[in-house]
Amino acid sequence: MDKKWLPLTIVLGAAGVAVVTASFWPDGEEKPPLPQTLCHGALSRQTAELIDDGKGGEVSAEEWEREGKSTDHAVFKGCQVQRANTDSDVPRGVYQLIVQDNRHAAGRKKDSVPLGPGYTGWALPDQAEATLPAGCAARMGSTAPYITVSLSAPSQAEKKDLVDRDTAIRNSATVVREAATNLAKKYGCAT
Repeated sequence: MDKKWLPLTIVLGAAGVAVVTASFWPDGEEKPPLPQTLCHGALSRQTAELIDDGKGGEVSAEEWEREGKSTDHAVFKGCQVQRANTDSDVPRGVYQLIVQDNRHAAGRKKDSVPLGPGYTGWALPDQAEATLPAGCAARMGSTAPYITVSLSAPSQAEKKDLVDRDTAIRNSATVVREAATNLAKKYGCAT
C-alpha cells in the first residue's frame, strides 16, 4: 500500500467502527416512534387520521406548550393536527387539540352527545371536550381541580357533506376519549 493513502485508510476505518458502535449502542434519549408522540403522547396515528378535511395527505402534528404563571393556566398543551399538501410544502391544519387546567369540569353544550360510560364530557361534529380523571390536575402540576381536553375541528362544520353528523360526532368523541385515556395513563391518574 502506498504510504500516502495510509492516513485516509485509518480515518475511514475509525469512522466505520464508530458508525457500527453507535448503531448497537443504546441511545439514552431514544424517542418513541411518531404514532406514540402525536399531540404530546395523546393520540395514535390511527385516531389522529379520523378527522379529515377531504383533501388527503400524510398526517403530522405541530405541538406546543406553555408554562403557566400565577394568573395563567399552569397546564397548557396545544397540538395542531395537520395534513400534507400536494401543491405546497406547508401543511394545512385540520384540527386542534388543547389540554389545559380548568376551574370547571366539561359541561354539556347544546345539541351535544355524552362521550360514553367512564368519561365526563360531550361531543359535537366540530367540537368535543373531555375532563381527565380526578387527580390528574395535581399530577400535571396544576392547582386547578380539573384538566380538560378540547377538540376544535372547523373542517367538520364547514364541510358537512364530507361525513354525516353521526360519523363526525363519533370521530370527535373518539379523538378526545383517546386523548383523555392516554394522558391519564401517562400521568398515572387513570381510574
